[in-house]
Amino acid sequence: MLRPADAVETAECWQIALEATGSPSVLALTRQNVPTLRTEHTAENLSARGAYVIVEAEGERKATILATGSEVSLAVEARKALQAQGIGTAVVSMPSWELFERQDDAYKASVLGTGVRVGVEAAIRLGWDRWLGDKGAFIGMAGFGESAPYQELYKHFGITAEAVVDAVKARL
Repeated sequence: MLRPADAVETAECWQIALEATGSPSVLALTRQNVPTLRTEHTAENLSARGAYVIVEAEGERKATILATGSEVSLAVEARKALQAQGIGTAVVSMPSWELFERQDDAYKASVLGTGVRVGVEAAIRLGWDRWLGDKGAFIGMAGFGESAPYQELYKHFGITAEAVVDAVKARL
């Protein structure tokens, strides 16, 4: 399962899918217009590790916001607000939990960090706790199957940058 956050990750995930000859691949893409978050060129396919720090904290990392797909841009927005308040926050893009699970413990620890973790996903919490830990928070839906424009659903279910900021601050 591959859930890219922007056009750069989509190209990387496409490459992963093409090279995955021993298993099926699914690219779950959004219909939303999403900004290009990765503007610096890298020869390495960062999505191939399953998750990576897409925006590092300025100063000491006190919090990590983890997100997949279109929610990564929302996580970046929340990070800006937290950084403005002096809270060092990194954003982790997780295009593939399965690929991230295969990484060594040192890599996973470096990506996840030791501070507060908040997951952002416009879906249910199922599966997130393994990445969030005991003190982590989840911003998402309580159920599945709602239908409306994403802006209305995000507002209704509190999937907002402000909710992420509040969740981080409540856990610090």
